[in-house]
Amino acid sequence: MNHPIKDTPQPNNKTVSLVLGSGGARGLAHIGVIRWLEENGYKICSISGASMGALIGGLYATQQLDEYENWLKHLSKTELLSLIDVAWDSSGLIKGEKLFNKLADFLGDVHIEDLDISYTAVATDIDNEKEVWLQSGLLLKAIRSSISLPMIFTPFKYHDMTLIDGGVLNPVPIAPTFSDKTDLIIAVNLGGKPQQNLYETSAADPQTLSESSAWLSGLTESVKEFLADKLGQQKNKVAGLDWNVFNINNRAFDIMQNTIARQKLASYPPDITINIPRNACGMLEFNQIDRMVKMGYEQAGKALSTRPGA
Repeated sequence: MNHPIKDTPQPNNKTVSLVLGSGGARGLAHIGVIRWLEENGYKICSISGASMGALIGGLYATQQLDEYENWLKHLSKTELLSLIDVAWDSSGLIKGEKLFNKLADFLGDVHIEDLDISYTAVATDIDNEKEVWLQSGLLLKAIRSSISLPMIFTPFKYHDMTLIDGGVLNPVPIAPTFSDKTDLIIAVNLGGKPQQNLYETSAADPQTLSESSAWLSGLTESVKEFLADKLGQQKNKVAGLDWNVFNINNRAFDIMQNTIARQKLASYPPDITINIPRNACGMLEFNQIDRMVKMGYEQAGKALSTRPGA
């Protein structure tokens, strides 16, 4: 991918604690932010992430980010459906075992304490109603804990806790970086102010919005068919399922995260905040990878180029 290089600061060797927020597919913008920081001489020494931020941060820490991006770009709907293992119980739609077995191809059996940088995945202990910082143990399990989006993924049992998505309580986990001895704390907030004419200003293809809508609609229908095949006698139940339940859940969760993120950023302001508009793409629009990576790259350039002393 070719990135614009004009109007960017000269390499400065600043050390960074990078906070990667939650927000579903908008988290693909984290890839662009990381690329910009690397290209401009910032050294990422610490990462704290929730949900998608925990995943992207973990892939970066294991030097697998390029491979993941390439895989996601070429992922077809058929291949995506092959990664769905139906739970179909009261705790969630997808078990996540197949998906995380695939992610294990990228992450391996690396332990957090063996990474070259400090790393924290933030999850939510649903039984004790508290935020949990995962800073040791298997990286893959920490990410699985942090990314358990309610109603979509089943909760994950880990260290005698029932853990769900870290964004439930802390979508921009800044606090784990407070003890870092770095020059800057940079937070990427995926719940930024909505931007008008977003598709035009981000230099996207004019047909991107309609194509994305068609992709999601097609994927939903494919999931229905897939579930019907898997569930056999429950086919009629699947065919009649009101999928608005999941859409409303995702939107409600998004609103909740955005509200909490604003409170966290006001209470614990980082040195730099990179805001990704919350209407940049939907939580499940992973087909928008090229546009979101580009947006993250551009937003990082804007935020860091205007920093005093940059």
